[in-house]
Amino acid sequence: MAGYKVLSFDKISSTQTYAHDMIANGKASDHMVIVAAAQFAGRGRYRRKWVSHHGNVYASFIFNSPERDPRLSYAIAVAVAETIISYGISPQIKWPNDILINNAKISGVLIEYAGQYVIVGIGINVHTNPTVPEYKTTRLDEYVNVDLTDVISRLAKNIDRFMKSDFDSVRRRWMELAAGLNKLVKYRGEMVELIGVNDNGALVVRCGPEYLLVHGDEILM
Repeated sequence: MAGYKVLSFDKISSTQTYAHDMIANGKASDHMVIVAAAQFAGRGRYRRKWVSHHGNVYASFIFNSPERDPRLSYAIAVAVAETIISYGISPQIKWPNDILINNAKISGVLIEYAGQYVIVGIGINVHTNPTVPEYKTTRLDEYVNVDLTDVISRLAKNIDRFMKSDFDSVRRRWMELAAGLNKLVKYRGEMVELIGVNDNGALVVRCGPEYLLVHGDEILM
């Protein structure tokens, strides 16, 4: 992982929590990544539990970020998707940045800001996948024989690539990979049409004649 300072652990509570602690203690730096083989208190969006057994990618990347940028999540989602595509697999991106294969979740992203930094937490199911009641899950080795170290290396390269790309190209690629685009999805209890993404990184949906901008809310398919 050229250009990164890597801190690697067998098992910690959460790579995301560890990254926050590094920042709070003044020990963080740009392009630092915390990697764990397993987590006993992994978490996703809205502090949902992220089951974190050995055999998967659990990593939190730390980058300088003096300002919040809602467009970042698209670059990260595309980077994760392109990492999976590099193994000959065809994923889709579910808003905002979950990665699906055949409608089963294989990866999730958690982006949090702290001080002058942004922490990009990424989990990818490689050799194991949890059974959860809310949705189907899958893992990479159901499709291809892969090595964890290689997955993380490819992921880091793709993150660098798409974080440096202009947003227009990132947005186009995100929409090419987006699940539910131009179809009806459920938003705040209403069926709306998923239209695309605007210049500022808001999701655009249509409810009858009215166009709405979606930021942090979830949509259901």
